[in-house]
Amino acid sequence: MQTSIINIRIDKRIKQEVQAVAHGLGLPLGTIINNYLNELIREKQVLFSIPPVPNDKLQKLLKQIKSKSKNKKSIQKSLDYNQAIAHLDKLCK
Repeated sequence: MQTSIINIRIDKRIKQEVQAVAHGLGLPLGTIINNYLNELIREKQVLFSIPPVPNDKLQKLLKQIKSKSKNKKSIQKSLDYNQAIAHLDKLCK
């Protein structure tokens, strides 16, 4: 396999952290970067995302809904958007 060198400029802190992560995974950083570049070639897209994390208010609401649904206070029929919002509001009271 022929190799080539790419020089990139990144924040020093990011470099240190990514090297630590790579080391923790037992992989050379070059292997990880090659994997990402191959994925870019294959998928032809770049994803800049982190898993969504609900804010505190939404987490509280989801816990309430889960708790009430365990107590059989759920509905069985289909709802339109407005009905669904009204039902969720009712569950939060």
